[in-house]
Amino acid sequence: MAKKLTENVNSLYIGAANSLRPKTARKRIVAYVESYDDVSFWSHILSEFNTDRYYFQVMLPSNTSLAKGKKVAMMNDLGQGLGCHMIACVDSDYDYLLQGVTGTSRRIIQSPYVLHTYAYAIENYQCYAESLHGVCVQSTLNDKPMIDFPAFFRLYSQIIYPLFIWNIWFYRKRELSVFSMQDFCRVARLDPVSVPYPEEALEQLRIRVEKKMGWLSRRYPDALPELEAMKPELERLGVTPDNTYMFIQGHHLKENVVLKLLSPVCVRLRRERENEIKYLACHDQQYKNELTAYHRSLQSLEAVLRKNTEYEEAPTYQMIVRDVERLIGLLKDGRQ
Repeated sequence: MAKKLTENVNSLYIGAANSLRPKTARKRIVAYVESYDDVSFWSHILSEFNTDRYYFQVMLPSNTSLAKGKKVAMMNDLGQGLGCHMIACVDSDYDYLLQGVTGTSRRIIQSPYVLHTYAYAIENYQCYAESLHGVCVQSTLNDKPMIDFPAFFRLYSQIIYPLFIWNIWFYRKRELSVFSMQDFCRVARLDPVSVPYPEEALEQLRIRVEKKMGWLSRRYPDALPELEAMKPELERLGVTPDNTYMFIQGHHLKENVVLKLLSPVCVRLRRERENEIKYLACHDQQYKNELTAYHRSLQSLEAVLRKNTEYEEAPTYQMIVRDVERLIGLLKDGRQ
């Protein structure tokens, strides 16, 4: 019985509990997230809105089990009780772009008490192109620019954009067996990148994309008008040919694109720093000592990416901020 009561805690209950506290006490707003990895991301956003009147507490969706995930955070018993005092914060995945095709998509786009990333997932923010030079600097302690990352990801996005439109079209039609997200990711990967000639990897990508698009166009010629009609709609949702990488599967973007690009860049930057130490050292012992100190100061590329928070200028991040501001407006109005 006690367990059932705990599971049915909802926004009204939390609001009532807040009302029992002294008027000067801060009101608590519980924010349920999908997993451990999401706690830091959502805390980073929501803590900016903490005041002397209320504060956000970011939590996993259950205190009675280890269950995690989007459905646990925003549906079932918890989903029935969301309100100003209890919200869900989730990855958008494709649900935002599906615009109501599924029940989960409808809940995400309709409920003011469900905050979502707009970009596919938090990994996409960690891989925000304008922040990647800083990621390399933190991982190598070498500030030398080697690749224009924003320009690279504009080109990457422009290449995959038409195929991405196809993928969203199939998901809206719920015909996943023909061209699934996994199929798209296999095409949209990067081959090994040569740092002096990164355009070669993009050219190989372009060849794969054009081959797959040719196959799809021959098999589904009647889809072409619908695909063209989708483009302005997706642009209103924030998807453009220049930023498509922010809306593809986050794990794929991180593992099969960003790390494929950043890893050889960081190897080269570390070697340059090591060679500089060797050149400047007055004797062998100084070289060894300085090299050891340098290596001890380094952080792995993956660890720096996980901790990257330099994405606040991303347009999709600003969309989340506006949603939080609207939520705060509802709280001030006293709505549940």
